[in-house]
Amino acid sequence: MKTILETDQDFICDIQAACFQLLSQDEMELVRESKTQVLFRKGDNLTKQGAFASYVLFIIRGLAKQYIEGDGTKNYNLRILHPGDFIGLSAVFTKSTFTYSTIALTDCQVFLIEKEAIAKVVKQNGEFGYSIIKRYCEQNSDLITVVNNLMYKQMNGRLADTLLYIEGLKPESPNVFQLLSRKDIADFAGISTESAVKLLKAFEKDGIIKLDEKDILIVDAKALTEISKRG
Repeated sequence: MKTILETDQDFICDIQAACFQLLSQDEMELVRESKTQVLFRKGDNLTKQGAFASYVLFIIRGLAKQYIEGDGTKNYNLRILHPGDFIGLSAVFTKSTFTYSTIALTDCQVFLIEKEAIAKVVKQNGEFGYSIIKRYCEQNSDLITVVNNLMYKQMNGRLADTLLYIEGLKPESPNVFQLLSRKDIADFAGISTESAVKLLKAFEKDGIIKLDEKDILIVDAKALTEISKRG
């Protein structure tokens, strides 16, 4: 992790995201004074589950993986974060600790914004508050979907969901599959790495996908969607 100073070439002086354009000049100045720009290298932890959260993170560049740490080495991947995503919004509204861990899949440039500044702006700016609460609710809805899939779908259905989800990120991140290990994919599906490898080979044998080293190409999206629906 490296703090990026105003004198650095990579320094970004303003927050260009649409939600921040809803702020007044005074509110934007409050956010500017409350933020620190940081570069996380690939493999760095952006957040650690259970750690004290004094700030909210906003991704400017790069991709990160959000996950829940289970017992031992077992993790449950929740989603892949990309530019424009917030991390740690729950620290503003509820808990003072991070409820999940986040790790950089690529080098990530991030704004760390003091959570008190976000809370203050949310209270006094209805439009900005609405956009933040909408994002928070969308994240909770995604989490419920993950839990529902883990509880009610069998392994092949969970893996199909995972592949379709990651495939949907390709328009913005064409090499996204290459950033993920087989264990990462297994942790998204809530299955063992061995089971994920076997199912991937079975999907390839059936002509549904094509495996090209770490990359995965969806050949028959219709068949994969049907497996997802059947669970």
